[in-house]
Amino acid sequence: MNRLNIDQSPIAAVNVSKSFAYNGHSATVINNISLSVRKGELLLLLGPSGSGKTTLLTIMAGLLPPSDGAIYLFGKNIMEYLPKELQKLRAGRIGFIFQTFHLIDAYRAVDNIALSGRFAGMSSQSAAQKAGEILRRLKIEYLADKLPFNLSQGEKQRVAVARAFINKPDIILADEPTASLESCQGIDVIRLLHEYTRLENKSVVVVSHDRRICGYADRILCLQDGILGETDAADNLKSENIRNRQVI
Repeated sequence: MNRLNIDQSPIAAVNVSKSFAYNGHSATVINNISLSVRKGELLLLLGPSGSGKTTLLTIMAGLLPPSDGAIYLFGKNIMEYLPKELQKLRAGRIGFIFQTFHLIDAYRAVDNIALSGRFAGMSSQSAAQKAGEILRRLKIEYLADKLPFNLSQGEKQRVAVARAFINKPDIILADEPTASLESCQGIDVIRLLHEYTRLENKSVVVVSHDRRICGYADRILCLQDGILGETDAADNLKSENIRNRQVI
């Protein structure tokens, strides 16, 4: 990967590896991965459970340090950012959709969404207004006043998606965003993320084992046992899903 690709990419991984030690042994979860995320694309990292997808996404977000290699955020090595600078980037320019939601139990759905806006520097009034607009856009305004314990798994996921949108981040990192949703709801979420890349010229990285997403991805990379697989196989998957999109 050359320097030009890093400069033009919101997030890039260069020769990244990650190992964990336990019981006197070491296990390599991510093995020498290099990739760059392009502006205006939905990149799908496709792989089965245990393939290292979530670990790679967490490293790319700067939430977990790699054992080897480097992560570049907006053209700069993540290790060169001061902690406050990195916190500001995560608050304003990176959106997260976690598999486990990370909603605050004491806050209503609308407040969970607005809180991300407040972290990015919005006033309370602006954040609340934006949160309401996003809820309406996603057609889930009826969830606004509900607390998380009154929400289904699918409703929690949709609130998490709304929270990721509020700051119009340069990149959204999504960990299995369809896992808790019914078939049609899951594809609706992916369509929204794909639309976001098109309308805003932003980037989305989705890690998933859900092959229905393939037809909505601009690019697919296959991850198996911590290693990026052959792109030809991924291209074939995408072509097959595009041809059969009506039944996905």
